[in-house]
Amino acid sequence: MLSKVMLANTDLKVSQLCYGTNMLGSAIDQQRANAILDKFVELGGNFVDTARSYGDWIPDGPKGASERAIGAWLKGRKREDVVVATKGGFFDMRVGDYRNRVTPADVASDLNESLEHLGVDTIDLYWLHMDNMETPVAELVDFLNEQKAAGKIRWFGASNWTADRVLEANAYAKANGKTGFAAIEPFWGLAKPNEANAMQQGYQLYFEDHGSALKDAGLAILPYCAQSRGYFSMLEQGEDSVSDALKGFYDNPANKGRFAAAQKVAQRHGVSVAEVVLAYLVNQPQQVIPIFGASSPERVEESVKAAGLKLSADELAELRAE
Repeated sequence: MLSKVMLANTDLKVSQLCYGTNMLGSAIDQQRANAILDKFVELGGNFVDTARSYGDWIPDGPKGASERAIGAWLKGRKREDVVVATKGGFFDMRVGDYRNRVTPADVASDLNESLEHLGVDTIDLYWLHMDNMETPVAELVDFLNEQKAAGKIRWFGASNWTADRVLEANAYAKANGKTGFAAIEPFWGLAKPNEANAMQQGYQLYFEDHGSALKDAGLAILPYCAQSRGYFSMLEQGEDSVSDALKGFYDNPANKGRFAAAQKVAQRHGVSVAEVVLAYLVNQPQQVIPIFGASSPERVEESVKAAGLKLSADELAELRAE
């Protein structure tokens, strides 16, 4: 069973793992989505993460498919029992709008659509899905505080932002008596990416290499790609099990040592490599709540096991072997 913790800087009590729902409503239909979410709750989970844009890559699918799937499921639940996080400000893939939309006007539009899709009055944790260096942090912090005051969001965070911009935004908030970012959502998992190849697939700012200034900033950290896209688990089955795209994504010499270390730690504890990969984040000294993916209730059960695996500081260092 998952235990619950107070999310730093908020009044939100959340499970140790957050379920990432990007495939709900598209690759995963409503019936399967309900079964997965029900199993997550049964095992102590109460924290789900989505985005206004999730599912919009399906041209003939419903707009905001993931949010709509969660909204449909929420109708059978007490709203206060589920902590919902969603994101706005991403490209509008449905209309081919690939300009940077992290502006107050565009995010306001996304936020209102998210509330409608989810069928809720308030979003518990609202992320800016990306950053826009041309928009001053003051404008974004002021806007988010306005939405908080209006009751549309409770707390907010930054996804895919540089450390400098997050710190600048929170310094502005503190100096002006406003609420700042409560959390960050970075790209982070045990397997290290090949930065150039990862960027081609839309992933950037791998946290271990680019987020050191935020590790001691007192922010909750909710990493996406927390299971390293199953890379090490696939390697266990042989390199032929790994697609060329994923091989290129994780084409980093550090991963040879990290994979070997993960196998040793897994054997030591009598668990799977997949559990070690997720436990690597759960056991960090900061408050880290990994966002995991699962395509079935059985996969949820497997991932939940990782939250109970205790790793020592020495083992964390062993896993960082390069």
